[in-house]
Amino acid sequence: MQDARPAIAIVGAGSIGVAFAIVFARTHHAVRLFDPDAAARERALSTFAARLDDLVEAGLQDRASIAEVLPRLTVCAELADAVGTADLVIECAPERVEIKRDLFAQLDALTKPDAVLASASSFLAASKFTEDLKGRERCLVLHPGNPPYLIPVLEVVPAPYTSKACVERAMQMSAAAGLKPVLVAREVEGFLFNRLQGAVLREAYCLVRDGVASVEDIDTVMRDGLGMRWSVIGPFETADLNTQGGIASHAVKMGPSYERMGKERGQNDPWTPELVAKVEAQRREVLPLDQWQDRVAWRDRALMKVVKLRGESDDSND
Repeated sequence: MQDARPAIAIVGAGSIGVAFAIVFARTHHAVRLFDPDAAARERALSTFAARLDDLVEAGLQDRASIAEVLPRLTVCAELADAVGTADLVIECAPERVEIKRDLFAQLDALTKPDAVLASASSFLAASKFTEDLKGRERCLVLHPGNPPYLIPVLEVVPAPYTSKACVERAMQMSAAAGLKPVLVAREVEGFLFNRLQGAVLREAYCLVRDGVASVEDIDTVMRDGLGMRWSVIGPFETADLNTQGGIASHAVKMGPSYERMGKERGQNDPWTPELVAKVEAQRREVLPLDQWQDRVAWRDRALMKVVKLRGESDDSND
């Protein structure tokens, strides 16, 4: 019996729209892609094929399988043809409220009543452009890393009125396509990805402004320092593994210094005992302290693989 995968529709044939098409087509989903611009529709198939070729060259896609992946994408000249039978619709239009509001009004009218309607918005919350819709309970944001076929993190951001069933279906469908859905519990501008990225960028700009370091030196610290660790573990786990005794010990030793740095930038967000206890409890659920030493050793071995891979990559560019 043939596996019945959810039907996927993508509205917008720009870089993110085509990248989403690659994600779902590679995982055996039928994908229908629409863009109001005829030139964008015409480019979509060639761009789709070119990105698949890039994956083959990188050893991430078998060349023989491309013949199976390519037919899974259909480019449609009419919005109704693209979305009418879809189980999941992902809007990838420009980041403008009026455009998204108009599009979602059309999607609410054209799609099946149980279709999940998602926006790939990176800053705009779904409540900004779906609150007046009859079917607003099936609307939410699915914000990808760019490109999602290489960076699989997907932020799932429901509006206050999005149904639990819609959220669960969105997470299930995206996980089945090889993405890594992360639930953002409430709407905040920029969600997780851009708030974290923005915090780093704000400080980087300040350091250049204040004559502390050059642009290239800051990029070096991020690329060859923090970025090396963050490619295998996140900031909380980094802090947890950097100090004997785990993240609670790290907070005692480093918290006052980070608080002073925050105040220097006009930000007063101390790590209170209650907040540290909450973070520590979540870390200890993931990693009991009696496994701490083993995880440190794992981190070091993972970094060794990163160092080796980056060395091989540099050699290939000589």
